[in-house]
Order: sequence, then C-alpha cells, then structure tokens
Amino acid sequence: MTSYTHQASIVALRNALSTVIVGQPRLLDRLIIGLLAGGHILVEGLPGLAKTTAVKALAGSLQAHFKRIQFTPDLMPGDLTGTDIYDPRGGAFHFVPGPLFNEIILADEINRAPAKVQSALLEAMQERQITVGGQTRALPALFMVMATQNPIEQAGTYPLPEAQLDRFMLHVTLDYPTEHEEREILRRDRALHLMDSPSAAQPVLDVAAVLAARRELQHVHLSDPVEAYIVTLVRATRELGKWRADWAQAVEVGASPRASLALAHAAAAHAYLHGRDYVSPDDVREMAPDVLRHRLVLSLDARVRLLSRDAIVAGLLDAVPAP
Repeated sequence: MTSYTHQASIVALRNALSTVIVGQPRLLDRLIIGLLAGGHILVEGLPGLAKTTAVKALAGSLQAHFKRIQFTPDLMPGDLTGTDIYDPRGGAFHFVPGPLFNEIILADEINRAPAKVQSALLEAMQERQITVGGQTRALPALFMVMATQNPIEQAGTYPLPEAQLDRFMLHVTLDYPTEHEEREILRRDRALHLMDSPSAAQPVLDVAAVLAARRELQHVHLSDPVEAYIVTLVRATRELGKWRADWAQAVEVGASPRASLALAHAAAAHAYLHGRDYVSPDDVREMAPDVLRHRLVLSLDARVRLLSRDAIVAGLLDAVPAP
C-alpha cells in the first residue's frame, strides 16, 4: 500500500470537525471529500442542521479565508464578483474584489437570488476565475463553494438551472440527528455557555497541506474494472430502460460525462479519507447518490408515479453489477 504524507493530517481534520459538529457525519465526510477533490457542494436541509456551522468550522480548522454570502432577491452579480470603481482623485477605475475572492465560500440559500446572480458563479465554479470589465482574474487555488437550499420554503425562490447544478460535484441531503445526537448537542451547547471564552475550531493544518493532499489524491489507483463500473453507472442514467424496463420513460435527461469525472474523483477522495490507496466498488457505490441525484431530470411520468431521483439511483445501484 502506498504511504501518503498528508493522509493522517486529513483524517485528523475530519476528527477535529467531529468535535465541533454532532450528528452530521455524512456532511463532514462530504465536506472533506469536496475539499480533497477540489469540488463544490450543494447541501439541502432544513434550518438548524449545522450547515453554516460545519463550513465555518472547516474554514477555521484550515486557517482558510472564509466568506458567507446571504443570497437575496436584490443581490447583484457585482456583489459577488466585485466591480470597477471610479476614483475621482486619480481619475481612473480600480477593481474592488468581491467575496468570491476567498478560499471557502458559503452561498447561503442560493436559490433566493435571481438567475443573473446565480450565473455569476458559473465561471468561478468551473474555471476558478472571474472576468470583470474585460479582465480575467484568478481565484485562490483552494477555492470551494458550499451552497445551501431549504427544501420546504419555495415561495419567492429561483430554482437552479441544470447547467449550474452540474457544476456541483456533490448534492448532499441532510436529515435530523438521532435522539442521542440531539442530547449531545444540548450538552455541548450548555458547556460552551459555561466557558469564559467559548473556543471555535482550532487550526489543524494549513492550506498548503490541503493542496499537497490533492496532489497525493491523483495517485490513488483506479483499476480498469472500477473505471468501467463508473462509466456503466453513469451511462445507465441515460439508458434506464436497459436496466429497468418499468422506468424506461422516467428520466428525460441523464447524467453527462462530467458526472463520470465527479464520481471518479469523489470515490478516490473517499478511499483516501479511509486510508486506502485504491478505489473499490464500495467507494463508488457510497458516493454515487450524492454525485448523481442532482444531475437527473425526471419526466412527467416519474413525477406522476412519485418516483424520486434517490429511488432511481438506488435502483441502478442494485441493477448494475459491481466488479
């Protein structure tokens, strides 16, 4: 087995986050996987499930520059990217960078802003650069967007277009914590109030170490059979009738080759996080729902039958044989 210098540090980061956040182990794992793979994450969950707290803890543990952007209907694209401001003293324009010029971005309730604002993220998320006034400026190497959505309040919102959803590597759905976890949340909250100076997440490693871990991730082995399994799974979303005849008309648009890339990278990061130097079919199966659920466009037939994206992905994982 290959020895990776920074693997232990990444595991230590994951453990440090678990001391701050209780009851959302999947969210913490996906945050680390997105960080390792250089992907963006869309998190859907009810208010109060530690979405904002988790990403703040991640930024604090990395000593990374963090910015929270509250998306609202009156937000403008320049509020994200920055804009050229005229300086009357010098008689010239100068660029004032927006909040996207940070390393970790929390786009809170991203679907509350109109499409022109959402589209301002497209170039940043895909190319890791921003073009304003005809000049292109690079974003930080660690640049990562975590966006949140509330699944129950849809009045006055603007659904994300498929082109933008596809830019997110993972779409993570959150549920309530267990009774035991919720009691532990209460205990920790009371303990913090009793402290003279409540402590936030402590730095565990720096940005340079994360970038080095990303380079190590490129050496995680992906065998030909597992590679073929990834491609078959993704193609199955476009050829649903081949695997489930009763679902032949359930999906209008399947996942693109970008999904194959995202699944390969996410599975490799999952393997790396769990101390292995190779990707197994279990890594692929573990990451497939989060990689695929937001990339499927369901047909009217599926909606009438109350067939969800998660049910389709689960059905394909059962139908497509693993190597």
